[in-house]
Amino acid sequence: MAQQIIGFIGAGNMATSLVGGMISKGIRPARIWMSDVSQDRLDELSRQHNVHVSTENEEIARRVDVLVLAVKPQVMEAVCQALKVALGDRQPLIISIAAGVTVNNLKGWLGDLPVVRCMPNTPALVQAGATGLYADPSVSAEQKELAGQILASVGLTFWFDQEQSLDAVTAVSGSGPAYFFLMMESMIEAACKLGLDERTARQLVLQTAWGASQLAIASESGPDVLRQQVTSPGGTTAAALDVFENGGFRTLVDNALAAARRRSEELAG
Repeated sequence: MAQQIIGFIGAGNMATSLVGGMISKGIRPARIWMSDVSQDRLDELSRQHNVHVSTENEEIARRVDVLVLAVKPQVMEAVCQALKVALGDRQPLIISIAAGVTVNNLKGWLGDLPVVRCMPNTPALVQAGATGLYADPSVSAEQKELAGQILASVGLTFWFDQEQSLDAVTAVSGSGPAYFFLMMESMIEAACKLGLDERTARQLVLQTAWGASQLAIASESGPDVLRQQVTSPGGTTAAALDVFENGGFRTLVDNALAAARRRSEELAG
């Protein structure tokens, strides 16, 4: 990857996180180009990471071996169509991190270029992400490895043989952080009702969430076993879990993830 020139169209939080992760893995900043509509944002990134910057997307497109499309889905079509001519001769690998934008969409707007579609999540901002990836058949083994290395710079990566699998990835990990944030939010509110001050409640809940996650990652046992290990029959944990189970918690989770997948399918058209 160190010999490839990698460009980013869009310099938002996710693109910036990827650049920071790549540099931390040894990629020379001189091989990274970034474009954005905000000159102030580009100046900041140039100072922070010492990468090349430009407000001209076409300038980036004409220089790179890999082009990461990191713009909002609603502007992706216009951005791609404006790049089609510039990309035609160079034929770079295209990596898209936009939700709901399919490989067929991108090929229709850009031409028949090799495309890897990715579904990262926001913990990538702290190098703790989980990303699902799909490569269209025109992507070479070398390009696939390169795309995996770029996304792996901010967390774990998972390749899928079917593009439709990314709808499930969106439901599980793409949207997933919000589910845990809602749980944390609800626990903080409940803790305050039990008499704890907001600051203490927040610290207790966040530390407990972090600790439980770390324990689950480090343990050879699954979450079901870990749950059983901290649940004494007739104890406090059992009393709380009974309320969750009797309230249909598992059904709610099933329905919520199914709804997220359906919406992802609808957005993909």
